[in-house]
Parts: sequence; structure tokens; C-alpha cells
Amino acid sequence: MDFNHTEDRRMMSDTLSRFILEKYTIEKRNEVGNSEVGYSPELWNEFAELGIIGALFKEDEGGYGGDAFDISVVFEAIGRGLVIEPFLESAVLAGGAISKCGNDDQKLLIEEIIGGTKLAGFAHFEPEGRYDINNVSTTAMKDGDYWVLNGAKSVVKYAENADFIVVSARTSGNENDANGISLFIVPSNCEGLSLHGYNVVDGGRAAEVTFTNLRLDGDALLGAVDEAYDVLETVIGKGVLALCAEALGAMDVAKDMTVEYLQTRKQFGLPIGKFQALQHRMAELLIEGEQVRAGVINAAAAVNGTDRVKRERALSAAKYTVGSIGHMVAEETIQMHGGMGMAWELPLGHFAKRLVLIDHELGDEDHHLGRYIELGNA
Repeated sequence: MDFNHTEDRRMMSDTLSRFILEKYTIEKRNEVGNSEVGYSPELWNEFAELGIIGALFKEDEGGYGGDAFDISVVFEAIGRGLVIEPFLESAVLAGGAISKCGNDDQKLLIEEIIGGTKLAGFAHFEPEGRYDINNVSTTAMKDGDYWVLNGAKSVVKYAENADFIVVSARTSGNENDANGISLFIVPSNCEGLSLHGYNVVDGGRAAEVTFTNLRLDGDALLGAVDEAYDVLETVIGKGVLALCAEALGAMDVAKDMTVEYLQTRKQFGLPIGKFQALQHRMAELLIEGEQVRAGVINAAAAVNGTDRVKRERALSAAKYTVGSIGHMVAEETIQMHGGMGMAWELPLGHFAKRLVLIDHELGDEDHHLGRYIELGNA
């Protein structure tokens, strides 16, 4: 099997990497990440003009990619630059759901997402739901020609600035049933929609979202009634792949920073990289990093396949590996930098923080280890 990227993907990666290097300094990232918006609308528009958002969608949707390896290439570059803009939430998750099950009118929204003129949110996980896709207690009840939503969603990234939010709700069955979940497109100006926003630890904004007798017309239904589980599993799976690729990029930069530091920081008249104990620790990080790379490649290949169990196991294996090794890379690189590793002014600490937080998005390592075992026994 040839693991080399196509010429188009290499060009896209080079273009994105150069843009991030020139425009996306750590100072700029920290400034916009801790603002009331949580990202830079100006840079988001520039990413759109470069075609980076379009790389996450198929040609017949107005994009020029949409393959699993396109996702991994884009998000590895995003990880290397510690980019905070809402590629995952707006394009991969919300946009992916519309792409998967939207009707012709709803799919027109994809062109606006690609163009950067509309921002989409994705609200699925709930305060008491942990990471199980089927754990949905928010309800949508039919009332004549309308749907009435009640419930709450937790840690919805960039919801405050979204033009609309793709929301999962239970339309039948019990709280943990896979069947009976439906998706809805909820405009941000709906009466009955309440947002409590806050800055998140690794930069950016999120919100606790509450629906109180929120009324939607029938056109808001996204896909078939009661049949959203498979859509959610597929879309969240692509989100897991994106996060794993992002972590890979962030790990590479953290390791490069540490190698450079070990080669320049001197103790007892020698670069500390000459000390055997530190060489062993650094060698272990490099080896573990290749495991992450292999996991991302394997997951991307499985996402392109048709075998559901193989796909989901490969994704969970990659996410478990990223969670475990990500913590290791974060801790080891900071320790090898000494006290300065935690300084706000040093980019390394922000990369380490992002690696730790990636583990908790779309399922942590414990969740995915359990899911990998469960799927193996199915």
C-alpha cells in the first residue's frame, strides 16, 4: 500500500502550512482564542478564500476533496499551527451531517459554509450523556406542522457566533436507544434558544445550550425521523479522525521544539541533549509518535472503506493511542524544558494543553478503549 499523499494533497498541505507560518503567530492565536468571539472571523474568511474549508467537502457539494485523507492532511497542518478556527465544528461535524442526510435545499448551506459566509454549530453531547452517541435525552415532539424542542447540550463550540446549529434530539424511544434520534437545523435567532458562553481552557469559546419549548417548522428536520444514529456515528467518526490528525501535527511541533532545546541548552559545559537519560526519553517520544502516525493512516483508510466495525475499531484505536501518547508527549516535553516549559510566552505549553484537551473531545481514551473491545466482541 502506498502511504504517500497525492500531488494535490501535498500542494494543499504546503499552501496551508505557509499561510499559517506567515499569518498565524502564537501571539495572534492567543489573542483571538481568549477574545469574546474565540476565533478570528478575518482569518476564517482567508482560510475560506484559500479553499481549505472546501477541501473537506466533495466536488458535487462545491468543494474539491472530502476524502478521509483530505481531512487528515488539513487537520495535521491545523495541529502544527495550533489553529483555533472552527474547522471541526462548522465543516466536519455540522457540514458533514448536512452533506450526509440533507435535502437539496439544506445542502445549499454547504456552499455558504465553504465560502465562510455562514458558521455552523454542532450540538449533540449532553451534560449527563458522556460520550455515548446514543445517549440523547433532549426531546423533539411533533405539534401539528411544528417540532418542539426541550433539553440541553453541553460544550457546544462557537455556538454564540453560529448562524445555525445542527442539533440531535430524541423523537421516540428511551434515552439510550440507538433508534429514535433525529437531527434538526436550528437557526440562532430562534425564540426558546438560550446560550451560556465561556472561554475554554485551550482557547476558543463554547456554550451550554438550552432549548425551552423551541418551535421549528417541518423544514428544520435534517434527514429521516428516528434514523440519525448512523449519520451521527459516521460524522463523529470523521471528527475523531480530524482530532487524531490534529494531535499528530501538534505532537510533531512539540517534539521538534524539545529537540531544538536539548541541542542548545547547556549544563556543565555540554548541551543537555548529550546526556544519555534525556536521549532515551526523547527517543521514546519519537517512536511513540510514529505509532500515532500509523494509527491516523489506518483510521483514514478504514473511514474510506465500507466495513462499519473495521472503521469504528480503527477510529477508536487511533483515538485511544492519541489520548495515551498525547498525555505522554505533553508531560515529557514540558519536563525536558524545565520550569520554562509552563511559561505562557513559550508556545510549547499551549501545544501541551491542546494535546491534553484533544483527549477529552469526542471520547477520551477510556471510552475508546472500551468501545474498541466492545466492537471486537460484537
